[in-house]
Amino acid sequence: MNVAVYPGTFDPITNGHFDLIERASRLFDKVVVAIATSPGKGPTLALDVRLALARTVVADLQNVEVMGFSGLMTDFMHQQQARVLLRGLRAVSDFEYELQLANMNRAQMPDLETVFLTPEVENSYISSSLVREITRLGGDVSKHVHPEVAEALQRHYHT
Repeated sequence: MNVAVYPGTFDPITNGHFDLIERASRLFDKVVVAIATSPGKGPTLALDVRLALARTVVADLQNVEVMGFSGLMTDFMHQQQARVLLRGLRAVSDFEYELQLANMNRAQMPDLETVFLTPEVENSYISSSLVREITRLGGDVSKHVHPEVAEALQRHYHT
């Protein structure tokens, strides 16, 4: 089975993330959305909330599974019997960091391949941090996230 892992904090999952997940689901037998605990990043939303929201967003994609993880990505890849790591590139400025990560991951796991996907143009400017900031300041993010994600952010910031 050709398994791809798409890691991130998904704090929160956006339409840009979903765009990549949906397209990857057509390319691979199975896609694992791997949501990192990331205590060092200090995520806004708790891991259980991020997992629940991601599961809601991808519910119609039969070959997509959402899982939490901590530790080394390459260890998680071994556990999932995956050799493909999926990463998104929104802009050229993302590439240098992503290339460094890809090379470090391959140094840890030589048979790992990193596949880069770019989002549709209408999703290329969306980031989780911008979505959080707009919501925090009272703005409308409904064009950028699933309705349940928008509701969860509203509850987090405004209740």
